[in-house]
Amino acid sequence: MTASERIDRMIEDLTDWRGKTLAGLRKSILAADPEIIEEWKWMGSPVWSRDGIIAVGNAHKGKVKLTFMYGAQLPDPDKLFNTGFEGNVRRAIDLFEGDKINDRALKALIRAAIELNQAKSKKPAKKSAKQPAKKAAAGARATAKTKS
Repeated sequence: MTASERIDRMIEDLTDWRGKTLAGLRKSILAADPEIIEEWKWMGSPVWSRDGIIAVGNAHKGKVKLTFMYGAQLPDPDKLFNTGFEGNVRRAIDLFEGDKINDRALKALIRAAIELNQAKSKKPAKKSAKQPAKKAAAGARATAKTKS
């Protein structure tokens, strides 16, 4: 069974408002960018990714939670994030029965998460501060010779 099929089944099994809410979030997420892929991780969580994880969705007893992996680094001018402020990395949107999501703002947040993932993947690898003593000494000698 594919990840998308597992998410379909999860939504079907949620016969109350949570299934409809999760289905609506999923629709908005996938509409934000055609290259988003769906994954199934952590023993039963829908995950949406593009160049890294964007968000994880979960249905809890009284809410639907959409957690953004690097939400603390994302602009949120429409104030969609309403939980997860105690951490330095993740942010989440908790939706309760009757809540409506601002579709335009959610898509903008998704696109910002994709841009952040892409920027992170384009950063050059950090050079190790530790160099073998031989190489460091050889480099110092070569530099000294060119200066003389």
